[in-house]
Amino acid sequence: MRWGILATGGIAAAFTADLVDLPDAEVVAVASRSEASAKTFAERFGIPRAYGDWRALAEDTDVDVVYVATPHAAHRVAAGMCLEAGRNVLCEKAFTLNVREAEELVALARDRGRFLMEAMWMYCNPLVRRLTELVRDGAIGEVRTVQADFGLAGPFPPSHRLRDPAQGGGALLDLGVYPVSFAQLLLGEPSDVTGRAVLSEEGVDLQTGALLSWESGAIASLHCSIVGGTGTSASVTGSEGRIDIPSGFFFPEEFVLHRDGRDPRVFTADPADGPRNSLRHEAAEVMRALRVGETESPLVPLDGTLAVMRTLDAVRDRIGVRYPGEEHRLGEEPAITPV
Repeated sequence: MRWGILATGGIAAAFTADLVDLPDAEVVAVASRSEASAKTFAERFGIPRAYGDWRALAEDTDVDVVYVATPHAAHRVAAGMCLEAGRNVLCEKAFTLNVREAEELVALARDRGRFLMEAMWMYCNPLVRRLTELVRDGAIGEVRTVQADFGLAGPFPPSHRLRDPAQGGGALLDLGVYPVSFAQLLLGEPSDVTGRAVLSEEGVDLQTGALLSWESGAIASLHCSIVGGTGTSASVTGSEGRIDIPSGFFFPEEFVLHRDGRDPRVFTADPADGPRNSLRHEAAEVMRALRVGETESPLVPLDGTLAVMRTLDAVRDRIGVRYPGEEHRLGEEPAITPV
């Protein structure tokens, strides 16, 4: 399976490093807005073709699938360009800036019959998949609550992309997408969303708390931050037990199943699956799907990606964060604490 890499930043390098170790994957091209950057990246990973513009990669018919690794503000343009040229696409998260852009990409992929998947590697992680199976098989009964957090200590200067509204900055889209996706993996799309945030002078969220609720009575309490490092822990409580992930819930080393009247049971990552932070599982899922002719992955379905984007939009509406060029109106009065 021949891959193209669109962008040359840190996540692109991490993904490519894992990709080149897969025996059934070949990286044949890389593109950047800077030809020098593309050539440096190509030399680093032994990639034969380096392009100084995105369109050249999109139109390279020798490429089976393109991994889009730009900041999320550019996902709509970059992924759309590749889909229009007939390429299949794996696109980093957050999938887009907002659900309108996400709907446009999904519609384009379905119209062209091309494969499209959000790079939500958490969903492809073997231990997360095992946790999900246990919950769906009723191991803890009916899910009542989900708690999850993801925060970085920073501090990030105003010039950093995480503080830049033009690049979709803030904690929610960069980090909060993980807790939201984790909750919706287990419970689906919520029926109600509330949020509170601390905003920067630039107008992006420095930290955000979201409370999601479902008609079943389940509630998720989620937190993200770029001003405080958190434990990245998660917990799922049901009517008959609980599952705790002590740290790194999106690439866990272990989780603990607590069931009423029984000893705790610890599930650990299989060393045969590779390093905990490996991105190879999502790459393998893309290639599996392409080989059997699927245009989307059952592990990371497009309707699920759209549902997550709707929730992220709803949280931003509640906290009063809009990015340049967005035309949607805020749903409610913001409840924020400016700094």
